[in-house]
Amino acid sequence: MTESTRTPSLYERLGGIFGISAVMEVLTDRLYENVSANRNADVQRLHETNSRAGFRFMVTAWSIEETGGPKVYPGRDMRAAHADMFASEEDFDIVALEIAATLSYCGVPRETAQEYLDIIESYRTDVLHGSVTRTQAAAVAV
Repeated sequence: MTESTRTPSLYERLGGIFGISAVMEVLTDRLYENVSANRNADVQRLHETNSRAGFRFMVTAWSIEETGGPKVYPGRDMRAAHADMFASEEDFDIVALEIAATLSYCGVPRETAQEYLDIIESYRTDVLHGSVTRTQAAAVAV
């Protein structure tokens, strides 16, 4: 395949570092302000104890790497990153919906957005199984 016939990676189609950073800036602001997402006490705690700028960096770096860009994400895998918080199917869906709305708002073409959303969906099990269960959380609280 020649350079001219090569299909650009998702990373490239999202605009590389600068394009992904612009989308993640909008997304992180929307997530911090999302009333439904912040009903989850663990999400609210995360937003109160971690800086928005740091969260934005981590989400951006993760997205760059997951879409085929350079290896720049310094964080833990999704299961480990969610091990100390509870996330339900509804919590995951709220975030996924916000991601979809942000991609649309930022003008990402539907097919490209869906490819990114497929990546997000592929982590559902890791996020949900990495998070503590209500039973585990109650046991820890006692």
